[in-house]
Amino acid sequence: MTKLNAIEIKAFVPARDFSLSKQFYTDLGFTVAWSDDDLAYLRCGDSSFLLQNFYNSEHAGNFMMHLLTRDVEAWWQHVENGGLAAKYGVHTEPPEDRPWGLRDFTIVDPTGVLWRIGQNLR
Repeated sequence: MTKLNAIEIKAFVPARDFSLSKQFYTDLGFTVAWSDDDLAYLRCGDSSFLLQNFYNSEHAGNFMMHLLTRDVEAWWQHVENGGLAAKYGVHTEPPEDRPWGLRDFTIVDPTGVLWRIGQNLR
C-alpha cells in the first residue's frame, strides 16, 4: 500500500479590492512572494496562502483563516502599533484565552474574511 504524503495546503482567500487586500496583508506581516492581476502568493515564514482577485459576498462572509504562532502577543502588538483597524476600517478583538486551549485574537480583513491568530496554551 502506498503511503500518502502532503507537503502543504493553501487556501484561496477572496479579495473584494485586490490591491487593498494585498496592502493589508503586507501590513499584517505577510510578504507578497509572487503576484499577477488575479492571484498573489503571500507568506510569513513557512505559512502561506493565495489571495485571489475574486469576490462573492456569500463566500467571503463565511470564510475564516487560522494562523498558529508561538507569540500571539507579538502579533497583536504589531496589529495595534500599525493601526490596522483604523487604517483599513476593520474589526479586531484583543487576545483572549479560549476553552479549546488557545490564546487568540481576531481580525477581519477588508473583504470580510475572519482571521484567528493565536498560540497554544501550555
